[in-house]
Amino acid sequence: MFTLTPARSAVLHALADTIIPPLPDGSPTGSLGVDLTKLEAAIQEQPLGAQAEFGKLLDLMEKPILGLTWFGPLKPFRKLDAEQREQLLQSWASSNVPQLRKGFQAVRKLCTLLYYGGSMADVPAAWGRLGYPGPDEKPVDTPRPIRTLRPTQDSEYDCDVLVIGSGAGGGVVAGELAQAGYDVLVVEKGPYCHGCDFTQREVDMLGKLYDAKGALSTQDGSIGILAGSCLGGGTTVNWAGAFRTPDYVLQEWAREHNAPQFTTLEFKESINAVARTIGVNTNYTRHNGQNQALWDGSTKLGQEVKLIPRNEKGLTDSDSHFRSLGYTTLGDAYGIKQGTLNTYLQTAFEHGARILADTKVDRVTIENGRATGAEAVHTTDNGRHVHIRVRARRVVVAGGAIQTPALLLRSGLKHPHLGRHLHLHPTVVVGARYPHAMNSWHGPSMSVVNDTYTMLHGTNFGAKLETPPTHPGLLSMVLPWLSGKQHHELLRDANHLGSFIVLTRDRDGGRVTLDKHGAALIDYTLSDFDRNNMLEGVRAAAQIHVAAGATAVYLPHGTLPTLHAQDGALQNPEVLDKLPHLSWKPNQFGLYSAHQMSTCRMGGDAATHPLKNNGETVEVQNLFVADGSAFPACSGVNPMLTIMALAHFTAQGMKASRAVESQQMATA
Repeated sequence: MFTLTPARSAVLHALADTIIPPLPDGSPTGSLGVDLTKLEAAIQEQPLGAQAEFGKLLDLMEKPILGLTWFGPLKPFRKLDAEQREQLLQSWASSNVPQLRKGFQAVRKLCTLLYYGGSMADVPAAWGRLGYPGPDEKPVDTPRPIRTLRPTQDSEYDCDVLVIGSGAGGGVVAGELAQAGYDVLVVEKGPYCHGCDFTQREVDMLGKLYDAKGALSTQDGSIGILAGSCLGGGTTVNWAGAFRTPDYVLQEWAREHNAPQFTTLEFKESINAVARTIGVNTNYTRHNGQNQALWDGSTKLGQEVKLIPRNEKGLTDSDSHFRSLGYTTLGDAYGIKQGTLNTYLQTAFEHGARILADTKVDRVTIENGRATGAEAVHTTDNGRHVHIRVRARRVVVAGGAIQTPALLLRSGLKHPHLGRHLHLHPTVVVGARYPHAMNSWHGPSMSVVNDTYTMLHGTNFGAKLETPPTHPGLLSMVLPWLSGKQHHELLRDANHLGSFIVLTRDRDGGRVTLDKHGAALIDYTLSDFDRNNMLEGVRAAAQIHVAAGATAVYLPHGTLPTLHAQDGALQNPEVLDKLPHLSWKPNQFGLYSAHQMSTCRMGGDAATHPLKNNGETVEVQNLFVADGSAFPACSGVNPMLTIMALAHFTAQGMKASRAVESQQMATA
């Protein structure tokens, strides 16, 4: 386990002071604004191998041999002057040595997130300097509508159906089966939060609501991965986009994976049923600055844009509702967003389902080729660990496309394609400065989409153009760092920045495996094919920014190529032309994923698909998967509605199979 020794703490203080240097007005920055306790906690959420690697990096920085990594003085980092420290970090950022690039980005992202995204209780000037108001005051506390189990000692439970995970997949299965009379137990790794538990402050909520405290990444550190880990899962923290699966994707899944169910009327009815339950609509009346820019710039270029269906209810056009929508990716304190927490899990609870949060499942138990339950560890309110054993007639795993294959592998499943075909919708951010205030942290995070580039070169692959949340912590991570002064000046422009994301439907995937301790390891390298599609999307996003009136566009490469524009005309187009010829090695540009899919894909060929078309594993009877890992390939759109529809469809099949079994027993 990684520990912050006094020497390592001193190194991190020096790093923070270099990455976020003192400002001319003398206000506290750097080590005074970075909470090392939270940094240590984030590192401790990583696999043990990654923790050891980070520790060795800090230990190296205490030795004179450090100078060999950048051909500088043979001195420890703390013995270098401020200019030399910055030169060392700049050298690592552009190094040909992958480990040095990875080390720089890991430290840089952690320090900037903790500084700009922290609660700022001790650095009150930081947000004000960016024009960032932060969330409104907490709402009035209200009783929790769900009462969860809270065991204080080792416990055993018995149920008809054990559902592992409570997000878009698990939440729907639990609601559907509990309402149908099944005895359901839901086990969720993360906490149950409600109302004023959602402080909507970035570091606090990333640490509480996201897997690995928001620091989940690929093994090489090049792709940051956001995955919900709380009651309601991704539906509690996502951006509320409720896209229907494109018909061409459903047809591709049916055709290429022998999965005809995706083009049936029954599957369409599942999509419709879920959309009704979570209140999908386009009734919002206002866009924030960057969504308006995506609309205006696309329209000026003759490209079609659409409103994004969102799962919210009770919205008005009031300023208070408009402001609050921008913070729902950090938990919805007002109950506007209709994720599983406010819909299917509530239904499950009202129909007798038991819900156990703060509980990590170690393995599914299997006897004679059948799933029989699970073994887990629950963390009590005072931090003690108690062992949980569950006996169940059926088990549904819905922990997401990273943790679901990891759990199945820990449980002894050995299908050769289990954990393979990982798709991430790899995403880059194209930011721009506008002459007027954008205040893009308010309003719906995403309300406008441009689908012009989703099917490039006659294929089903390409990129969607959308908008991301723009709170300063996440913004500080995605904006390239060339120097402390340059990076801070970019952030000081935060209320004039608008950002588009290029969300790539990736054809070529990665893999989830286990380390020797049973933790998930994520390997993914962006292929040339997918990178070329992504860069076409980057070019398009830049041109839309310019058409919308941006004066500078910041392209997503570590060297920060910048476009300049005036009166809607690009001044240096050659920069765009050179973009494909830059080096795009891991950690030379910022790459992110909020969508993980396809690691337990379903289909009609048992040799290449770990799941049958009904969601049951081909290796173990009564063991089902109902989340994004079951997708035959990636959805090409924000996957929440597709996951929920697939879970709904799987639940109907489970109900029907029980009816058949009951009929067979009655006639036997």
